[in-house]
Amino acid sequence: MADENPSDFGSREALEFHRKGRPGKIDIVASKPMATQRDLSLAYSPGVAAPVRAIAADPDAAYEYTIKGNLVAVISNGTAILGLGNLGALASKPVMEGKAVLFKRFADIDSIDIELATEDVTRFIDAVELMEPSFGGINLEDIKAPECFIIETTLKERMNIPVFHDDQHGTAIVAAAGLINALHLTGRKAEDVKMVVNGAGAAAIACTELIKAYGVKHVIMCDTSGVIYQGREKGMNQWKSAHAAVTDDRTLEEAMKGADIFLGLSQKGAVSEAMVGSMAANPIIFAMANPDPEITPEDVAKVRSDAIVATGRSDYPNQVNNVLCFPYLFRGALDVRATAINEPMKLAAANAIAALARMQVPDEVAAAYGGKARNFGPEYIIPAPFDPRLIEEIPTAVAKAAMASGVARKPFFDEAAYRQELRSRLNPTNSILANAVEAAQARPRRAVFAEGEQEVVLRAAVNYRNSGYGEPVLVGREAPIREGLARIGVPDVESYEIHNSSISPLVPQMVERLYARQQRRGYLLRDVQRMVNHERNIFGAMLLELGVADVMVTGVTRNFATTFRQVRQVLDPVPGHRPFGVHMVVGKTETIFIADTTVTERPDATQLADIAEETAAIARRLGQEPRVAFVSYSNFGNPPGEIVGNLREAVQLLDERRVGFEYEGEMSADVALNPAMRSLYPFSRLSGPANVLIMPGLHSANIAAKLIKELAGGRVIGPLLVNMSRPVQIAPMTSSAGDLVTMAVLASTGVVM
Repeated sequence: MADENPSDFGSREALEFHRKGRPGKIDIVASKPMATQRDLSLAYSPGVAAPVRAIAADPDAAYEYTIKGNLVAVISNGTAILGLGNLGALASKPVMEGKAVLFKRFADIDSIDIELATEDVTRFIDAVELMEPSFGGINLEDIKAPECFIIETTLKERMNIPVFHDDQHGTAIVAAAGLINALHLTGRKAEDVKMVVNGAGAAAIACTELIKAYGVKHVIMCDTSGVIYQGREKGMNQWKSAHAAVTDDRTLEEAMKGADIFLGLSQKGAVSEAMVGSMAANPIIFAMANPDPEITPEDVAKVRSDAIVATGRSDYPNQVNNVLCFPYLFRGALDVRATAINEPMKLAAANAIAALARMQVPDEVAAAYGGKARNFGPEYIIPAPFDPRLIEEIPTAVAKAAMASGVARKPFFDEAAYRQELRSRLNPTNSILANAVEAAQARPRRAVFAEGEQEVVLRAAVNYRNSGYGEPVLVGREAPIREGLARIGVPDVESYEIHNSSISPLVPQMVERLYARQQRRGYLLRDVQRMVNHERNIFGAMLLELGVADVMVTGVTRNFATTFRQVRQVLDPVPGHRPFGVHMVVGKTETIFIADTTVTERPDATQLADIAEETAAIARRLGQEPRVAFVSYSNFGNPPGEIVGNLREAVQLLDERRVGFEYEGEMSADVALNPAMRSLYPFSRLSGPANVLIMPGLHSANIAAKLIKELAGGRVIGPLLVNMSRPVQIAPMTSSAGDLVTMAVLASTGVVM
């Protein structure tokens, strides 16, 4: 392992993330069973001979019998790694692995990263060309200009699969989408506007070419030497010359006068407030230099109230983010076996992204933002990167453009079926959870971490702050907490807010309020004083009750039942509701909700019906159409038993309430989840596998949730505490820092209430 001396906690955290468990970010998992000798004989010899002969006879059969049709190579030589420069092929591997992860996460595309240790253009091209039999597409990444132009152009000519340099065209497509909507909002036509481009690298040139293809005609491009004009000789090459303008302007400042659009892919501070002030009415400003834009939205606002601004940063509205494009572009191209990614496909992607931003935001996405919908307008011209509709809209548009332009070798004819196939590839819950993270950053909250002396809690608190979710409020003794923060590499330990329950000036107020609540429940004043001073969960809950903080996370030092009792001594449930716990099992394509896993030991029929309704509502907020199963050992009376009566009555209650979701029971878990077993009961009202499992009692619910967490392959979140009057979550004792942060985010955004 290389020596490391990270200067900040963020570097330590990133290194630990990449190192822990199995090093790196990707894994290879067999997609077929490999348990028996028969499995192995089919997977390899002699069974593998059959597809070998089929592919030899018909090369297209490789798409039917191998992974080729869903496999993209992410290839780099490390000559332009992010904003870090030429650090070599090996150093680029973490970035390329990350790109592979994004392909899988956003478009269900398998991807392999390949780092080529050469800066020789010819050798690079030859190496990639020879890989064509292995892959369905090639994504070039982090290759410096002008070599990237030569490499991509040559490979597109030589190869019969899509080749795409995302640094160029991904940025171009998303920028074009934003520009389409900005022109729409300002009532302009593409052919009438004047656009100034600052920067003449790969991304800037690709943006200019695509935007010209969209219809913008009047473009002035600038580089470090000023305006690129016809007749200029200094610092020119064939790619710059293609965009040389006929103009008397020689500087960026001169070019900006009267411009309708500024497109920046250059460097921090390249644009002044005076330049923005000289632009035309309702200027469109895309300042996309990273990590710091050419001019910030705040500085634009000082001189213009009529501007539409986009940047490359997630902490400002209208982020130009490549992840909106490349996964879905390749998805559509792969699905029709396109031989290339051409201009019509790129424009189709840009138009689809633009159109999506103009659509009404779905309820489940709005719910992730605390119920506040993001509507089309000057601060929403580009859709959120985690909009679950991206997987449906963009690949469909790209595939149709591929067919129309003649590069599709397997055109489809049933668009509705294709859209359904796309929707089924990804679990919408992942997008909703990601939107909740973004919403937490937009509306930071103060979060109580009640067990502040624990290292895992300190790491969570630091992550919570560094991620922009808000300020952590730590409960514990000051010296151990500050020592712990220093030990994990936090440089500004004095900036963290700490409350010691033994000496806090808030204690008298807490005691007074809690004594008024507990004095007729058998507690003396000295009992309450002791509780506030010595029980950090009670003290932390009082911080929430007094409004010192907005949310609370606890649980790593005591079991759920003990912690819940302490929290309930301070906080009440939502009026008219009972608290209960939900575990979420988040799989590749679907999420299963299990309730009640934490609170009510033996719920009666009314409680079961209530839990079902409220869990179904959570499922809807997380992008799932609820199908509720009341789970038992009995299937509709076989075998009979004492406790099934509650389940049957709960079903009858839902009948009377006329709820708007599917439900059925009582039934065993395999009947609820397995279509073959469900077919034995044709009268069942469930149209598909259940995704909300309402358990008959706490014992079975808690056992099932913990078994799944230990044995299943999906991500398990929870237990999540529902129906408390204040946002409080009780995490499992074995939680990681990431688990604690996730629960804090969910509590702060109200996705699970």
